[in-house]
Amino acid sequence: MDNFKQIKHLYARAGFGLRFEDRKVNEHFSVKKAVKDLFKTSDVNDPISTVQGNTDYNAIMKGDVLARKQFLQEQRQQEKDLNLAWIQKMSATEAQLREKMTLFWHNHFACRSREALFAQQLNNIQRTHALGNFRDLVLEVSKSPAMLQILNNQQNHKGHPNENFARELMELFTIGRGNYTEKDVKESARAFTGWGFNKDGEFLVRPFLHDGDQKTFLGKTGNFAGEDIINTLLEQKQTAYFISNKLYKYLVNEIPDPLHVNAMADVFYKSNYEIKPLLEYVFTSDWFYEDKNTGNIVKSPVELIVGLNRQFYITYQRPDVLLEFQRTLGQILFYPPNVAGWPGGRNWIDSSSLMYRLKIPSMVLNGGLIDFAGKADPEDEAYLATVRNRQTLVNTKVQAQPDWPKFLGDIPKNLSNTAIAQFILEPTLGKAMQNTVDHSTNIKTLVIEIVSTPEYQLC
Repeated sequence: MDNFKQIKHLYARAGFGLRFEDRKVNEHFSVKKAVKDLFKTSDVNDPISTVQGNTDYNAIMKGDVLARKQFLQEQRQQEKDLNLAWIQKMSATEAQLREKMTLFWHNHFACRSREALFAQQLNNIQRTHALGNFRDLVLEVSKSPAMLQILNNQQNHKGHPNENFARELMELFTIGRGNYTEKDVKESARAFTGWGFNKDGEFLVRPFLHDGDQKTFLGKTGNFAGEDIINTLLEQKQTAYFISNKLYKYLVNEIPDPLHVNAMADVFYKSNYEIKPLLEYVFTSDWFYEDKNTGNIVKSPVELIVGLNRQFYITYQRPDVLLEFQRTLGQILFYPPNVAGWPGGRNWIDSSSLMYRLKIPSMVLNGGLIDFAGKADPEDEAYLATVRNRQTLVNTKVQAQPDWPKFLGDIPKNLSNTAIAQFILEPTLGKAMQNTVDHSTNIKTLVIEIVSTPEYQLC
């Protein structure tokens, strides 16, 4: 059972949790076999292709009022379709590890794009390289229209450098704050002059806008272009440490252990920034499975929703409710709060969101009503304007259909109520939960009670 407990923990962190049907397959695996299997099922890279075609945003916005209004409505619909397509993919895929890491990179390279096609393109870049090479990932993200647009590199010209992209590349994507100077930002910005994209969303370097003179960056001097800056940043071991530290907080513990993070950085740096060896090192380390690293991370809203969908095979007659869940819980895919992304961890929980977190699972499993209020910023409001008017977000019928026959049919007949609760929850059972378990006579009722507890919020 200890071995299986480790595998359950592995899937909670490297994926979106184990289902009872998975238990039959995995319970006799060794940890190494389970890790190998996780990577094997995630070999497949299946991009999202929901948004088709591209529109010249600037040209449309200069047109008449009716054309602008119709265009904005279409854009919002595309954003909504893209969001739901990714939720559906995470909820149904066998490539759990790839999607879990795509979710990590989605927050690491946080970006709000006003064009759904660009957002989809960036998401597919993150998915393609999610388990590949970090250098390739950084380079492709840096060339993506979504990132070039949001960080103003389209306006980065020789003689008038725009520093936004160069600054965030260092502060948020690679070596982290405090490891470069303002002079490094200015010189880096010069190297990225001329990087942009055309009206079809294709990357291009505009030579007539590029500063071809010598630059001095992190102590090196040369006629640097953007690729040279990225290579120099990755030569700094601090970059390997910065990514490892962030990944540790995502996969292991919100409070990093410097010894373990240093060991991760060694593996990452020596493997030339290959992501797979780094993850394999984490997932096969004894410390990953220690009690202090189990059942201690607050699930993000998306992880909570996706885990519930997977565990109970839920279909939604009105999928828009998934957008309302995200807004109410404070995480709308493709809409991070800023370029630093969602802070995560215990920041997911406040008195308002916890109430909804405890209510949503039982509402979904019982097909009940839920009163939406939640927090939203002005852009979120615009984003969800096509879903439903804010004033009518009261007593919304969830209209979800869990597959109870499949869920209950996959539970082994000889499994005790305590074992069922221990399987669904990552933290160990407390006295109150054990008391609930002991006095429950109906498995379906018990399960709904379990997923409505604070313990279910943890993985």
